[in-house]
Amino acid sequence: MIKKILVMMLLVQSFVLADFKGVDATTLEAMMKKGAPVIDIRTSQEWKQDGIIKGAHKIMFFDDRGQYDIDKFLNQLSKVVKDKNQPFVLVCRSASRTNMLGKFLANEVGYTKVRELAGGMVFGWQKLKKPVLKQ
Repeated sequence: MIKKILVMMLLVQSFVLADFKGVDATTLEAMMKKGAPVIDIRTSQEWKQDGIIKGAHKIMFFDDRGQYDIDKFLNQLSKVVKDKNQPFVLVCRSASRTNMLGKFLANEVGYTKVRELAGGMVFGWQKLKKPVLKQ
């Protein structure tokens, strides 16, 4: 319980302090062409409902009940993003979860080139009629 409280405090602190950037869909596509991984942190239900960006790595942060395991997430992330200076982009439904998580990864974990898809899947990707893979 204390660990969860500490993580939430760090997430709130990182929300206030971070110099964290969003990228639009066109920039995301360019980053992907250069090899930057896309990390889709939505739930399995959201993947099924809205599909995913082709090539995205599905690594849930919050599970279907709203719970998270920061150690499990960081372990899975480290298998895809092997260097803390490697550019990568976080994706969620509307960019609120990625905003919070991205700032935490930048300020507390030391990732220097973490970005988020501005507007998330709904407003940053699907609204522009970008392709998705249905699950």
